[in-house]
Amino acid sequence: MAEIAASVVKELRERTGSGMMDCKAALAETDGNIEKAIDYLREKGLAKAAKKAARTASDGRIFHYVHTNFKVGALLELNSETDFVAKTDEFNELGHELAMHITAANPLYLKPEDVPTEDLDREKAIYRQQLIDEGKPADRLDKIIEGKVNKFYETTCLLEQPYIRDGSKKIKDLLVEIIAKMGENIVIRRFSRFMIGE
Repeated sequence: MAEIAASVVKELRERTGSGMMDCKAALAETDGNIEKAIDYLREKGLAKAAKKAARTASDGRIFHYVHTNFKVGALLELNSETDFVAKTDEFNELGHELAMHITAANPLYLKPEDVPTEDLDREKAIYRQQLIDEGKPADRLDKIIEGKVNKFYETTCLLEQPYIRDGSKKIKDLLVEIIAKMGENIVIRRFSRFMIGE
């Protein structure tokens, strides 16, 4: 294959935030096709993020966001492995974005595993009764309920929610992208949303 132009490597770096050597390797692997190289880097990023998930993230920052009407806001603890990463612009931008997302989207839980069993059982019972009342076939109820439970997770669990700035990606995808870019584990530890009168 011909030598890859520095301008192409530069463009890929700007579009993905990946390191120069990673960009060169991705372009070499995809015969210089920038779109395929982006996909290649994303796949590698997912694999890197999965490896880093087991590492302890015990540093980090507390972030806050208060809406312009001063009636709703959020606090968020976002952890990283090192103070070095916690001081970067990317980390701080992520923390601000997540606090703003929490304020706007009002998640109740961090992840599906955090939903109490009794809450989930209550939701399933409501869905089942609604479907029976609608006359849905009994042999399809479980499959339809499963779909409704997934939708419930998307509205109530922060990591499953579509990102308010880009509905094509979930919050967990946004987190994976930053983990791959920063090279260390980043964890949303806890959050709380406040609203006047609630």
